[in-house]
Amino acid sequence: MGYPFGLGESVMSDLRSLIPTALAGDLRFAGRTLWKHPGFASLAVLTIALAIGATTAIFSVVNGVLLAPLPFPQADRLVRIYEQNSPTNKFPLSVADYQAVVERQRTFDHVAALRYANATLTGAREPEVLRAGYVSANWFATWGIVPARGRGFRPGEDGPGGERVAIVSRSFGVRRWGENADPVGRSLLLDGTSYTVVGMLPAGLETFGDWSADVWPILQVDAPSRRGPFLLRVVGRLAPGTAMEAAAVDLARVSEELFPAWSSTFSDAEARLTPYGLKAEVIGDVGRPLVLLLGAVAFLLLIAVANVANLLLARASARGGEMAIRTSLGATRGALVRQLLVESVVLAVIGGVLGVALAYVALDALVALGPNLPRLGDVRLDSTVLAFAAAVTLASGLLFGLAPMMHALRAQPAAALAGSRGGSSGKAANRFRGALVSIEFALAVPLLAGAALLFTSLGRLQRVDAGFDPDDLLLARVSLPAASYPDGAAVSRFWDLALPRIAAIPGVETAAITSGLPPDEPNMITNFDLIDKPVPPGTSEPVAPWLAVTPTFFGTMGIRLVQGRLLDRTDTEDGPPVVVVSRSWANRYYPDESPIGKRLYEGGDRSDPSTIVGVVSDVKYSGLAREEADAVYVPHRWFAVRSVNLVVRTAGAAATVGDISREFRTIDADLPLTNVRTMRDKLAGAVTRPKYWTTLVTVFALLGVVLAAVGVYGVLSYFVTGQTREIGIRIALGADASSVRRLVLRRGMGQAATGLSAGLLMALWVTRGLESLLFEVSATDPATFGAVAVALLAVALTACYLPARRATRIDPARVLVEQ
Repeated sequence: MGYPFGLGESVMSDLRSLIPTALAGDLRFAGRTLWKHPGFASLAVLTIALAIGATTAIFSVVNGVLLAPLPFPQADRLVRIYEQNSPTNKFPLSVADYQAVVERQRTFDHVAALRYANATLTGAREPEVLRAGYVSANWFATWGIVPARGRGFRPGEDGPGGERVAIVSRSFGVRRWGENADPVGRSLLLDGTSYTVVGMLPAGLETFGDWSADVWPILQVDAPSRRGPFLLRVVGRLAPGTAMEAAAVDLARVSEELFPAWSSTFSDAEARLTPYGLKAEVIGDVGRPLVLLLGAVAFLLLIAVANVANLLLARASARGGEMAIRTSLGATRGALVRQLLVESVVLAVIGGVLGVALAYVALDALVALGPNLPRLGDVRLDSTVLAFAAAVTLASGLLFGLAPMMHALRAQPAAALAGSRGGSSGKAANRFRGALVSIEFALAVPLLAGAALLFTSLGRLQRVDAGFDPDDLLLARVSLPAASYPDGAAVSRFWDLALPRIAAIPGVETAAITSGLPPDEPNMITNFDLIDKPVPPGTSEPVAPWLAVTPTFFGTMGIRLVQGRLLDRTDTEDGPPVVVVSRSWANRYYPDESPIGKRLYEGGDRSDPSTIVGVVSDVKYSGLAREEADAVYVPHRWFAVRSVNLVVRTAGAAATVGDISREFRTIDADLPLTNVRTMRDKLAGAVTRPKYWTTLVTVFALLGVVLAAVGVYGVLSYFVTGQTREIGIRIALGADASSVRRLVLRRGMGQAATGLSAGLLMALWVTRGLESLLFEVSATDPATFGAVAVALLAVALTACYLPARRATRIDPARVLVEQ
């Protein structure tokens, strides 16, 4: 006889010897029993496999995103350093901040900086826009990473006049030069500046924290002339044994030493350099939704366990005669209980194996459809997840094995041998099966209520007016390389040439550029101070989305003028600085008067205040779910932002991306368009995460409802079968179909209603955990709860009706003859 994996007879004999003889016999008997009843076995296995598969898949995501450590040596010592001036407002550091931290801190082994950007790669091939992380020389040392090829950055290379060097990711190196090519020593022309590749990162390592890049050029900064702009992401590695609290005290000291020297360009006395654990910053706000999602799938698992327990209890009742015969032949109750538990565990193991296979398939879909969740690259079916699946499988098998075990302990062999269907054990089993149905419905209520609340919230979020006309708007990202466009004048000349040419394309109505986009990409949040309403000394200045736009932006977006005037071509860099504000901004800071003519300082700069010349309709820039619609618009000529969004309003689909791209290439052959999409697509992307949570919870809720319906159907079917003689006698004595139907329906609907009542109370408590995910709907919304109750009662009624109808068709003559 041959054995799998090349195992010989002696090895198999040793393995068999490890299994007690009684247990081995139970396993063989369980296998034969399940093989003889494929319908029952298939239903039980499929039920538990779906639940364990869903639970394992969701736990894989939770483990990869929330629980697993960051993939860096001693990752718990990595922190993110922010500038913070209120509990809710924290922002990147300036060059002045970063240099002061490096020079004065006492609690970090390393402090490194990153400026994240897109860079245009030119040369022998077509221009390509890369993700670029411009980093200080000790960036990789801070993370504890050594390049797989070549070397890391050397001290001093990040200073003014240092050599232009870069390190590339392996995926980019393979894509650019081939699988076996050595990139070290090669040149890359990024934004017109040549960099020499000195190293390549290990395979699979492209993301540091929440920053992914194809290429990591050296960041070289000069001594700052003012406190700002705030563009540097700063990461530190705590010295061994240093607590976060000590680092916070240390950085507060640096703040107190640093800030007075720059008070003329940044007057915020409340701002402090503040450390945060890097892992928490990477995870962001997805932790709570993922935990709630795991809770939802746990409810589904419990429903499945109750369902399988019901199936096993029904089967144990049907096997009463078999168990009685085995008892009469000398089997102890302990042996019978062990046999039933073994059968339950075997079912669970088969379902668990199938569930893990389903989880493997589902995980690919969860990751592929995931709404840009952090750390998705760390999600996998690893040993931790498999151990979790094994524990859940074993626990499930033991849980749903309790029902037949308790029935076996209460069974009366003599009554079973006599063919009795009654007795206390039979009645107890029926009551227990009814209780399991009630539990299933109770667990289904919070699931369905949560799904309904999320669905209602999503619908309302999708109907939010973002404040502009999104139809026929085409978007693209354009980044002008600093080498070709070194100053604001060069940037302005390019757009003075490009925008009219784009607007002249057949099918294009108008075109504009903006530094930020609605509904959730302001890209610049700037502090300001009103000259006639200055903030009190020592108080944080207010902040608002700050957008650099061309005069055609408002007409292109469909933003209406409310008061004053719009920005126009007379607002040049040589004239007085002007701004246009949103209506919400005006109502917040000038509720009882016109803001036109009022002046403000921006970004802590007190040298040249801006004058408000207009008020426009509100547009959402901080997210669809946020009430805030504050915005300040400044002429693009004043900021001359190199990386901007091109916004084109077309007449239907007449204008193509190719037409627009060709116009750009005629002006600058090395200038590609990136991130091309429609505004409708962008708005849809703004609700991707809520749609993701809603879809998953809804799927689990529907599975739970189906299992609960199957449970009540199974219980009533068994009841009708067990009460066939009694029902036949009732019909023979004159009971009509409606009374028989009511008998069955009353039993099933009573069990469902009991579960529904308990479930509604549970849901009132459980759904409060969804409050942070809901938009314009209460976590205890009466209409939603009422709809859920009606829906579940309708499901229960449908599941009860089929057995009830079968009961009315019992032939009393045949039943009495058979009895």
